[in-house]
Amino acid sequence: MTTYILRRLIQTLVVIVLLSYVCFYLMTLMPGDPVELMIQSNPKITSEDIARLRDLYGLDQPAYQRYGSWVKTILSGDLGYSRTYRVPVQELMGPRLWNTFYLSFLSLGLSLLIALPMGIYSALKPGSKVDYLVNFFSFGGISIPSFWLGLMLIIIFAVQLGVLPAGGTETIGVSDSATNWSILFDRMKYLILPTLSLSVQQIGGFVRYVRSSMMEAMRNDFIRTAKAKGLERGVVIWKHGFRNALIPLITIIALSFSGLFSGAILTETVFAYQGVGKLVYDSIMANDYNVAMISFIISVSMVLLMNLLADILYGFADPRITYN
Repeated sequence: MTTYILRRLIQTLVVIVLLSYVCFYLMTLMPGDPVELMIQSNPKITSEDIARLRDLYGLDQPAYQRYGSWVKTILSGDLGYSRTYRVPVQELMGPRLWNTFYLSFLSLGLSLLIALPMGIYSALKPGSKVDYLVNFFSFGGISIPSFWLGLMLIIIFAVQLGVLPAGGTETIGVSDSATNWSILFDRMKYLILPTLSLSVQQIGGFVRYVRSSMMEAMRNDFIRTAKAKGLERGVVIWKHGFRNALIPLITIIALSFSGLFSGAILTETVFAYQGVGKLVYDSIMANDYNVAMISFIISVSMVLLMNLLADILYGFADPRITYN
C-alpha cells in the first residue's frame, strides 16, 4: 500500500508540472500582457519605459525561462501578486478556498443525503411507480442548465418572495459587530441558493448511478446465496448489495467533489459568490496569470488527489482489490 501511494504521488507531481507548464504557455499566448495594459492606461509612456518594464517583468524572455522563474518563486513560498486585486495571491486565495469548500461540502452532502436512499429504493423496486417517478425527476435534474436554475431561484426566493439574498457571500460589515452565531447564520443564508442550484443536478446524476450500481449488484449470485441462507433483508441489502455497489459510486463522488472544489464557475458567477470558480473566471478575463496559475494548480491537484483517494477506498470497499 505504501509503495503504491508513493508511486501515485510521484506520478501526480509529474502530471502537475507538465500541466502547469502547458497552462503557463497558453497564458503567455493570450493577448494583453501587463505592460500592454499599462500602455493603454498611460498613453504618454515612452518606448524606454516599455522596454524597462518588459525586462522587469521578464516578458522579453522565452516562455520556458519565464516558467522556470515562476516555479522558483513558487517554491520559495511567494505565490506572486495579483494585478487585478492589488494584493498578494496567498491573501486572496485563502478566503476564496474556504468559501468554495463550504459550498462544495454542503452541496455534495445534501446531494448524497437525498440521492442515496432514492437510488437504493428505486433499484429495489424496478418498474414500480416510485421508480418511474424517481427516474423522471432524475432526468429533469440532469437536464436543467445550472445558470437557468440559478436565475430562477433568484427570481423566486430573492425577488418575488424576498426571503433570501440574491447573491454575495455575507452581509457587508456583519463580521465587525455581530456574534459568531449571527455571522454563521448570515453566511448560511447566502449559501442556500448556490447549494440548491448545485445540488439539483448532482442529485439527478447520483440517483442514476446509485440505481444502476445497486441493480447490478443485486443481480449477482452471492445475493441469491445470501437470501437462500436466510439472512435478514437489511443484511442482504446493505452488507452484500450496497457494499459491492460502492466501487463506481466512490469514483463518481470523488470526481464530483474535486470538480466542485475546483470551482463551480457558472454557479458562483450567477450568485456573485466569492469562491475559487468566480476568481478563476475573473482572473482569466483580466489576464491575471499569477492568480489563474495558482487556481489551476489547486484544481488539478484536487482532481488527482481525489482520484488517489478513490483508488485507496476501493480496497476498503472490496477486499479482493490489492495494491501489491
